[in-house]
Amino acid sequence: MIYITDKAVDRVHQIQKDEQLAADFFVRVSVVGGGCSGLSYKLDFDNQPQSGDQVFVDKGITLVTDIKSFLYLCDTTLDYSDGLDGKGFHFVNPNASRTCACGESFAV
Repeated sequence: MIYITDKAVDRVHQIQKDEQLAADFFVRVSVVGGGCSGLSYKLDFDNQPQSGDQVFVDKGITLVTDIKSFLYLCDTTLDYSDGLDGKGFHFVNPNASRTCACGESFAV
């Protein structure tokens, strides 16, 4: 499962409204190579399901990932911060053995 916090839900709804995205759009979460720690998170809105996608619904938000990314993202929570330490989405990933200082990349 991939989870999402209430603050992240609010932000996703705001982006959907601002971008005038249709109801069939979902949040696609993936892991790509790169970043200081070796792996980076990628977050997009998408409306084209792919073969092998893993689909999760939490708090009314559909979160979709490919099977390879899910191996890194199992039990991860998508959060949103608007505090002084930085504004944006971030991931709370129990599978990460280390993260970089900016929190945008990780290693397992």
